[in-house]
Amino acid sequence: MTIPINYDKYKVLTKEQIDFFLENGFVRIPGGMKTEWADHWTKDVFIRLGYDPNDKSTWTSAEKINMPFHRRESAAEIAPKAWEAICELLGGEDKISPTCKQWGDSIIANFGSKHWETHDITAKELDNWHIDGDFFRHFLDSPEQALLVIPLFSDIQPRGGGTYIAPDGIPKVAAYLRDHPEGTYPSNYEDGFQFKSLIPECEQFVEVTGKKGDVFLLHPLMLHSASKNHLRIPRFITNPPVSVLRPFNFNRENPDEFSLVEIKTLRSLGVDKLDFKQTRPYERVTPRRLLVQNKMLDEELERLKKYHEETGTPVESLHLKGEVTRADMAPKPIPGINSELAQPRQIPVA
Repeated sequence: MTIPINYDKYKVLTKEQIDFFLENGFVRIPGGMKTEWADHWTKDVFIRLGYDPNDKSTWTSAEKINMPFHRRESAAEIAPKAWEAICELLGGEDKISPTCKQWGDSIIANFGSKHWETHDITAKELDNWHIDGDFFRHFLDSPEQALLVIPLFSDIQPRGGGTYIAPDGIPKVAAYLRDHPEGTYPSNYEDGFQFKSLIPECEQFVEVTGKKGDVFLLHPLMLHSASKNHLRIPRFITNPPVSVLRPFNFNRENPDEFSLVEIKTLRSLGVDKLDFKQTRPYERVTPRRLLVQNKMLDEELERLKKYHEETGTPVESLHLKGEVTRADMAPKPIPGINSELAQPRQIPVA
């Protein structure tokens, strides 16, 4: 028996979009984000990084850069179409944690490199394959990363640094987590499962491309990887996390109460119900990236202040206004979820 879908209760997602998500584990929301926000939040990226937009020789930090945030706004205001779709995929806005109802300008920039202007690489050869969620112990029902969200802050052409995803990896990730109810730390910890080891078994690879303002919504167990920006047209996205207030429930008596994300997980496992119970407590970890982003934040603030002194342009940063602290850069615990802060041993950076 296949879980029936009551399409009539969805007001934003079309039948075609729902069916596509359940088949492929992702859906594109065209114009899901207002482009004026994309323009506003990327206007000072080069200033923040100390790059000259017209001189590629100054693009020296790294091919891909995960920047800290300076501004935050309501996701429903910035991306109303995408937010409504997020709510429908997860069973309603009341299911979503208040800790993740804002998006920020923590831009993930991909500038490419001179080498990749003239060299090619296949999707399987990429070395960044992972599932998102560097701040918690992963279980099949984990509420912390309920969706992977990719808003496009710039146009992304093929070979232009768009994220690669592996839709046929979802069943493999789901099966691993089903078979390991003790869960796993993120892959940069010593006992963290290396989800990228599943990629050789995958055959479906999709390059995330589209127009500025498009938003891609992906199942939380979607394997994905940064790609090479062969075109060297700067690519800007973010990955705002979405958490739900309760762990996913794969054993509901009323099938109409399953969220679309839960249904996709069950379909990936080939069942209509699953009585999953984790055997270890939920745990939070402090992401390694915070150390890097705190240093970057200091550097960006200095550049923004210098630019203000030279041009009189106001500095837009919640950090300078004192409205946020460094602690606000870390993911917040979900209200009602009892999760301890763990300190597992990290794998040393090579």
